[in-house]
Amino acid sequence: MLRILHDTNYDFIRPWKIMAGATLALIVAGLVALAMRGMNYSIDFTGGTLMQVEFKRAPNVADIRGALDQAGIHDAEIQQFGSPTEFTIRAQDKREANAQNAGAESISKQIEAVLDQRFGKDSYTTKRTEAVGPRVGEELRRNALYAILASFVLTLIYLAVRFQLRFGLAAVLATAHDILTTLAFIKLMHLEISLTVIAAILTVIGYSLNDTIIIFDRVRENLKKQRKEPLYDVLNRSINETLPRSVLTHATTLAATLALLIFAGEVIRPFAWVMAWGIFTGTFSSIYVAGPVLLWLEHVWPRKEATAGRAAERQAERGARARSAASSAAASTLPSGR
Repeated sequence: MLRILHDTNYDFIRPWKIMAGATLALIVAGLVALAMRGMNYSIDFTGGTLMQVEFKRAPNVADIRGALDQAGIHDAEIQQFGSPTEFTIRAQDKREANAQNAGAESISKQIEAVLDQRFGKDSYTTKRTEAVGPRVGEELRRNALYAILASFVLTLIYLAVRFQLRFGLAAVLATAHDILTTLAFIKLMHLEISLTVIAAILTVIGYSLNDTIIIFDRVRENLKKQRKEPLYDVLNRSINETLPRSVLTHATTLAATLALLIFAGEVIRPFAWVMAWGIFTGTFSSIYVAGPVLLWLEHVWPRKEATAGRAAERQAERGARARSAASSAAASTLPSGR
């Protein structure tokens, strides 16, 4: 078996303040951009129509957009899809979509009529058409939020039962960090929020939790062996002990994700972007968020073993000072030699 990075002794926790500042800057930048322009939701959430068309001869994108604008279909998103002759057209007539559920579907007929008039009926083929009404989109958005909140609650309960409540709180805060950084990444990369991206976010949550649980499991084992050892040293040792496994797992997952990112089509590429980022932020949070939060909880809510150990140390120090004082007093009462 390949053995790399065994018996290391890196102090991972020491630069946590620098790492916290860097990730906080990213989150703030993402939230500011989000407050200014909002998220870019796909038609799954906003309602509208997506059409994939293939032309016999590659047209000019400006010609397609101009024809749609002249027909009153404004702000349509037109992207090349795979080959130079394939395009996806995303559009929405908000007035019709709000008036009736069929409004989102009716715009596809308008687009086809525009393309027939501008390029000819036999010049292209409609490969697929997807339509979602705004009422369905709102339900999907709400269900996605419920799914994320449910994962938080179940994670907290699971870790509180398997480990301790403090471990569950640290893992949940680390997961919340992953969601915030991933949303910031999506916004700064101008990725569209679709059901595929939501699936990627939920996958990132599970991936990050798995990494955190593996480290916490080793922390629990080491705490049983050395009950009086400071938690800081136990955390560092546990991260170093799980480092070979983490490197091999993350490298394998990243290789598969990069293959999707490079060779997959436009539909799967946002998923691959989010997953690639999730591997990074999940590893980061397991070390520089979950670890420091656990140390803070240890300071505020110390373990019984740690409390007993510190009490024993203080008692030993007081005993040593008392013996030293007694020895000094005894020495001062001895007659001085001539």
